[in-house]
Amino acid sequence: MIKGLAIMRRRQVVVRKEEPPRKTTTNSSLTITSVRYGECQRNHAASIGGYVVDGCREFMASGEERTSGALACAACGCHRNFHRREVETEVVSECSSPNNSSNRA
Repeated sequence: MIKGLAIMRRRQVVVRKEEPPRKTTTNSSLTITSVRYGECQRNHAASIGGYVVDGCREFMASGEERTSGALACAACGCHRNFHRREVETEVVSECSSPNNSSNRA
């Protein structure tokens, strides 16, 4: 290494897209996906090279669903994209016994 020369490393980032919230039924099972937005991660001091977050703990929509206010947080005023996204997927299946049909002689 040459003295005073900084070595920059490339970092490969893989971004996975989550499935949109939906309900599906397949072979008597139901998949329920719910999305919740947690604490705000917006760096308010990024323009001066610092790191400061506002302490907002959870996204609360400031307007009705399907309006522009639904994407702004009532607590901190930030867009919903600044809040940590938490996706929960639940699979509910109905089990039936293999001898569910009536016995006929």
